[in-house]
Amino acid sequence: MSDPGFRHELDGRRHASVDERWAGGLPAQYGVAPRVRIGRDKWFNLLWLILIGFVLLIAGIAVAKGLRNIPAVQDFIRAHPGSSEPPAGTPEGIPAWLGWQHFLNLFLMIFIIRSGLSVLADHPRLYWTRNSTPGSEWYRMHKPVPDDPTYTAKADSISLPNGVGLPGRRHSIGLARWWHLGVDTLWLLNGVVFYVLIFTTGQWKRLVPMSWDVFPNSVSVAIQYLSLDWPLENGWVNYNSAQLIAYFVTVFIAAPAALVTGLGMSPALSTRFHRISSVLSIQLARSLHFLVLCWFLMFVVVHVTLVFTTGALRNLNHMYASNDGGSWLGFGVFAGSMVLVTVAWVAASPVTYRYPRVVQRIGFALIGPAQRLFEHIDSKPGRYTDKDISPFFWANGRVPESAEYLALQEGGFRDYRLSVYGLVDNPVDLDLDQLRAMANHEQITQHFCIQGWSGVAKWGGVSMQAVLDTVRPRPEAKWVVFYSFAQGSEEGIYYDVHAIEQMSYHLTMLALDMNGEPLNYHHGAPVRLRNEAQLGFKMVKWIKGIEFVDDFKDVGGGLGGYNNDHEFFGYRQSI
Repeated sequence: MSDPGFRHELDGRRHASVDERWAGGLPAQYGVAPRVRIGRDKWFNLLWLILIGFVLLIAGIAVAKGLRNIPAVQDFIRAHPGSSEPPAGTPEGIPAWLGWQHFLNLFLMIFIIRSGLSVLADHPRLYWTRNSTPGSEWYRMHKPVPDDPTYTAKADSISLPNGVGLPGRRHSIGLARWWHLGVDTLWLLNGVVFYVLIFTTGQWKRLVPMSWDVFPNSVSVAIQYLSLDWPLENGWVNYNSAQLIAYFVTVFIAAPAALVTGLGMSPALSTRFHRISSVLSIQLARSLHFLVLCWFLMFVVVHVTLVFTTGALRNLNHMYASNDGGSWLGFGVFAGSMVLVTVAWVAASPVTYRYPRVVQRIGFALIGPAQRLFEHIDSKPGRYTDKDISPFFWANGRVPESAEYLALQEGGFRDYRLSVYGLVDNPVDLDLDQLRAMANHEQITQHFCIQGWSGVAKWGGVSMQAVLDTVRPRPEAKWVVFYSFAQGSEEGIYYDVHAIEQMSYHLTMLALDMNGEPLNYHHGAPVRLRNEAQLGFKMVKWIKGIEFVDDFKDVGGGLGGYNNDHEFFGYRQSI
């Protein structure tokens, strides 16, 4: 066969910065105030919670002041002043290492939260169901999806202010994920050290409720706080019961839940461990992950408010100076740390736009080992049935518009040829009849888009193992390049690179059919890739060629795929 020479159709540039031309000059698009669904078709604007919360706070203060005048309530408060005696052996005070960990946790959470918001903004809708059917979301921060079959998931993405998102630019999810997943590894490492130290030093006794008295004492604390006649604070020795419950939930429930729900969005893990993902689907995990974020934000607001209103100098000395005095030392250390936090906050987005490859390299250095581990998990077949197929499957990607493709489409793809070549003993050109004559492969699997939406579909076609058996790759072939008829967001055709060992996975295939029908225009006709250990952008649609290579450094921009070259994605994206 002749060499189709698809490489010359690629754009050989690799972006080194983010400017107005990046991602095809995608214009800014802002969403709407966050909303939650009430009933079938009513939406509640969450900004009303500011006014409602203020009104409820005023009402709560009035009610609490009234309750404090009732003898029975006074007796209740005397019997339950707000805290129980700490367990025997509970250490007194806050050691310096805990103060350092407190600061590191704060510092890292800033980047995690901001980048997480940018990830959410790429698909600004949350669902309880496994699929992502428009109109079924329970939360959104964008307008309703228009009734337009050409509307794509990428078109649904929104921008955020640069001081809020990290980065804030629309569809900058590649960079946002490097920040989010990379800093997550540091946050988890800090958390592991924290757990080890609190259990080896006995500090856990200050964070875990040890008697049922914690509940009536918490009610007492709430009444005292709301009445503005606050309980006596002695956090150096013992937290009050409301603090104790809040710290326990944050440390031992919310933090582990953040990890578990984050892993629940991994395509490799969810497809491999179906018993878990059948309960914790990607959309349920994504929604719960968001609610964990809400808890952290609420905790921070209340925590900081009480630190400064219940004796700021003493409280800051506890955490920042490891003493129980009333000097200004703790405040000075705190002020210095806030300068550092502020500088990092302001600089994060501009630095990301100017040095995105540095962000990518550091992010990959941090999360890469885990991604390499997860992507070598061979997914199991037969986990979904016809009843799991999603009623809606988002279209995405820039559809082919070339004269070559449109002519093939007009002819029902009778003249279509799939060129498979490179480091193989038997290069071939396969038409659709030849592909369909190969052993039929069918699977029902869940699609994971990097943007966050998902869907289950039935795919029919040819196992990539059958293609390998036909062309017989040479031992030096390490990577497989898939070329598309479609153009990328800028110049050049779309392509992506996959590790050759993943081509032998049971659920890696060339799909010709979707849900019992030939692939349609928007979903990759006539041939698309399915590799269920990876995110959706790697599953090239409208395939016209497959090349086996020993290295991809000379293919396109040399980074393993169009989105890697242009939008700072990674060729390993199994989580």
